[in-house]
Amino acid sequence: MLPEPVRNLLVVALSCVIAVTALIPASPALAHHDKPPFEIRFPQEIDKTRFTNDWGDRRSGGRRHMGTDLMATAKMVEVYAFAAGVVTKINERSRPGRYLWIEHTHGWESLYVHLNDDNLGTDDGEADWSLTIAPGIEEGVEVKAGQLIGWVGDSGNAEGGVPHTHFEIVVDGRSINPYHILAEAYERDLRAHEFLEWIVDESDGAYSID
Repeated sequence: MLPEPVRNLLVVALSCVIAVTALIPASPALAHHDKPPFEIRFPQEIDKTRFTNDWGDRRSGGRRHMGTDLMATAKMVEVYAFAAGVVTKINERSRPGRYLWIEHTHGWESLYVHLNDDNLGTDDGEADWSLTIAPGIEEGVEVKAGQLIGWVGDSGNAEGGVPHTHFEIVVDGRSINPYHILAEAYERDLRAHEFLEWIVDESDGAYSID
C-alpha cells in the first residue's frame, strides 16, 4: 500500500493526464458516431479487459447484439460508471442476470449486464448482492465518472461462459454502437494507467514528501 501523501499525488497526476488527453482530437472513426457531451471513463479495469466491435452480431432467437462485451480475465474484475449520473435501476432477470442502469445528462443512459452473482470461488449463482454491487450504490444514488459500481460476472444467459460485462449506451431511447466511444476512452485511460505505473516504478520505493 502506498503512503497516503503519495496516493494523493498519484490521484492528482492521473487527473492531469486525463485532462490533457481529453483535449486530443477524436479519431476519424469516432467522427461518424454520437460523441458524449460529458467526461467519460472506460467502464472496466483497463489491464484486465479485452473487447472487439461485436455490435450487431447474431444472438439466439434471431436477436442482434446491441452493445459491446467487455471480456474480463476473471470474475470480480471492477466495473466503473461510464460517466456521472444517477443509478436508476438495479435488478435481476433471467436473460441479463444482474444488471444496473445509469441515467446521464442530455438523454444518455448506460447499462451494465451480467454482473457477478456467484460466491467467491464458485459458480453457484447465489451470491449476496454485496458481491454484485459496490457499497453505497443503490437506486437514486448519484455517481461520478469512473466510480466503482460493481463487479464482473457471468449471470443470466452468460452463465458458464467467459466473465464479461455486456455494456450498452442508449441516447434519447435509441441504442447506439458504443465501440468507438469505448475505444477512445480505453486508449486515454490506458495512457493514464501506464503513466501512473511509470511513476511508481521510477520511485523505486523511495518516497520523499517535503
